[in-house]
Amino acid sequence: MRHAIVHKCWSCAGLIFLLTFGLMPTGNAADNLSFKGNLVEQACTIRPGDEAITLELWDLTSKHLYINTRSRGKAFRLHLDDCNTTIGNTVTITFGGRENMALPGLFALDGGSGASGIGIGLETPSDKPLPLNVVSDEQVLSNGNNVIELKAYVQGEPNAIRDQTIGHGPYTVTSTFTLDYP
Repeated sequence: MRHAIVHKCWSCAGLIFLLTFGLMPTGNAADNLSFKGNLVEQACTIRPGDEAITLELWDLTSKHLYINTRSRGKAFRLHLDDCNTTIGNTVTITFGGRENMALPGLFALDGGSGASGIGIGLETPSDKPLPLNVVSDEQVLSNGNNVIELKAYVQGEPNAIRDQTIGHGPYTVTSTFTLDYP
């Protein structure tokens, strides 16, 4: 029986909508709304799946960080497909996020992380740091598919290393990246 009642309500919903809104008094409105924008053509498309990359870093001991201050970098790739160099022949990338105050240029851990006393850094395959919120060097594009290769690493905060107070537990870092075709 309930199905029949729902069906009746759906059949009269349009009529109720018209009656309700047709009888409402009209108000005065300003007529000065405008929209502005700029429609641009991008040189490349991000491969599906690469717009939201999840990189799982390996388990790491605090002892390793006390001795070495940081981990090795773990490689990851961002794939750019269908690049057209007549639109743009270089690309830069900027990673945005919350900065670790004890490790400028590195990411702070997201709230709710169990670990503490560490930050996450990014670097190029040749170990050149890529600081947070800083535009990378230009990478030359070729027509077709291209890859931006980077590495992420864990680094201990100086005071946490000195005092041996790195907190254990899971951690996450969230970042957004922006591609620019100068």
